[in-house]
Amino acid sequence: MKTLIIIPAYNEEGSIVRVIQDINEHAPEADIVVVNDGSTDRTEALALAAGAHVLTMPFNVGIGGGMQTGYMYARNNGYDVAIQMDADGQHAAEELPKLISRASEFDLVIGSRFVEETSFRSSVMRRIGIIFFSKLVTLVTRQKFTDTTSGFRAAGKKVIALYSDYYPMDYPEVESIVYLIRKGCKITEVATEMRARETGRSSITPLKSVYYMIKVTLAVLMSATRQHKPKAGEMG
Repeated sequence: MKTLIIIPAYNEEGSIVRVIQDINEHAPEADIVVVNDGSTDRTEALALAAGAHVLTMPFNVGIGGGMQTGYMYARNNGYDVAIQMDADGQHAAEELPKLISRASEFDLVIGSRFVEETSFRSSVMRRIGIIFFSKLVTLVTRQKFTDTTSGFRAAGKKVIALYSDYYPMDYPEVESIVYLIRKGCKITEVATEMRARETGRSSITPLKSVYYMIKVTLAVLMSATRQHKPKAGEMG
């Protein structure tokens, strides 16, 4: 399958080269596009020098806008599978074959830290958030999920097309799963190891965490209850 790795990146000069090198080592058949989200450091130059294709946004549009740009690139260039990976080194490239191998069976494959026992460890508050959102999505979709905040995902052509048309803008990982379930997509999780970020630090502060919990919860509930509005000529 023609495979594209999408790496959204904002000021990731400390890790972007190593991430690209790891992908080339473990998935040499895949193409790589770095969505440089208005970085002010050397992210763009280093990614180009490492051999990736780079799409540079004129200003910082956030993870949602960056990912939608990547999916539009995948759609317009005829890719069968598009895989999202973080630019900070948390997603292990050696786990890519696990996602790719299931991408022909499912519309979306999520790399999960919790579907099986892995070495991943997190803070108590972060783990509470992960559990809360996984249980929330499980409740509203009636399908079991263990790691809805994971951004390590492989999307097939149906999802590439859907995400090209719409992708949640603010903290999109959880809401984007519910969106796909509403569209009739088949989703599964596979166990994957993940690492601590190599450089930088999370942009989610304690105050932002509260906003994140409230905003995403409301977005998920609204998405789950939104009804399809028939187009002109359709039967209701």
